[in-house]
Amino acid sequence: MPVVTVQMWEGRTSEQKRKLMRALTEAMVEHAGARPEGLHIVLQEIPKENWGSASTLGQADRA
Repeated sequence: MPVVTVQMWEGRTSEQKRKLMRALTEAMVEHAGARPEGLHIVLQEIPKENWGSASTLGQADRA
């Protein structure tokens, strides 16, 4: 049972997330031999104010 975890900033639409799930599933089937029915994908949406880089909170705004 493969599990793919994606951490990203919040703010994408449900349609964007559906397309991402579809693309990740297709990639795992093609490149890792996963079975779609046994694949789990977890999207973790993180508010930008809770994301830091280089020991500094709020670096996400520069990206």
